[in-house]
Amino acid sequence: MVNETDARLSEEAPSFFAPRRKQLLLGRRAIVASTLSTVLIIGGLFAVFLLAPGGATVRHFFFNPHDMWQSFVGDHRDALSSVGLGLLTNIWVFLIAEVFVLTFGLAIAWTRMTKSPVLMPFRILAIIYSDIFRGIPVLLVFLLIGFGVPALQISFISNQSLAVYGCVSLILTYSAYVAEVFRAGIYSVPHGQLLAARSLGLTNATTMRRVILPQAVRTVVPPLLNDFISLQKDTALLSILGVIEAVQAGTIYQDLRFNSSGLVVASLLFLAMTIPLTRFTDSLIARDRNRRLAST
Repeated sequence: MVNETDARLSEEAPSFFAPRRKQLLLGRRAIVASTLSTVLIIGGLFAVFLLAPGGATVRHFFFNPHDMWQSFVGDHRDALSSVGLGLLTNIWVFLIAEVFVLTFGLAIAWTRMTKSPVLMPFRILAIIYSDIFRGIPVLLVFLLIGFGVPALQISFISNQSLAVYGCVSLILTYSAYVAEVFRAGIYSVPHGQLLAARSLGLTNATTMRRVILPQAVRTVVPPLLNDFISLQKDTALLSILGVIEAVQAGTIYQDLRFNSSGLVVASLLFLAMTIPLTRFTDSLIARDRNRRLAST
């Protein structure tokens, strides 16, 4: 009797574990295939880089270790600006602009959505502002603000540093984009939430602050982070105004030493800043997607 039971269990065991074994086998094959394809592609690109007729020239002018280090630390005795110190300018401009962009973007979005007759002129101005600064390339905004505002010769406004004008250009441009992100997030909140708040006797301002905005902000965090990644990169446009930031420092090194390794160093430093923020954005998007699927 025991032997018959063991034989029956041994016959049923393969049918029970077979799907899992097959799944593990397919998973291992997928890992091996992805690893091999990655190694082949990266190895092929690396081989092209090494074996190309002009590969040695490219390595010397763009990836020279000595020039990369010299451009990173700089040398004031030879009028070489440091790419590493120049990056600090990019960072503080980005941080200041981010705070103002969030504030102005939310204010513009709220102004465009308000129904108060008293605020009609401000609503029209907000629409015009969004249309203008979303339509003009950010490069032109830099040139217009950086060279036009000093020409006005207004005592306080026209005597600021070029870095300040660059920061203002970024704030004006990105506030228009962020305002639309906020507006889309607010409109994504179900209308029933607004009706429920009204039924409780909440005012428009309280409804916006306590009910609508908390839900809208959770929705717009991923697209906002994507905008801030672009903002972080666009701080490099400060170089067109003559501000010594990372890209400008690399350009100075290129002009004086006839080597572009400094620009590669600046690129690597920007990657070191943007990649972690990009991965964080991806994780937030995946978390929000899982939360939405779990609630359905």
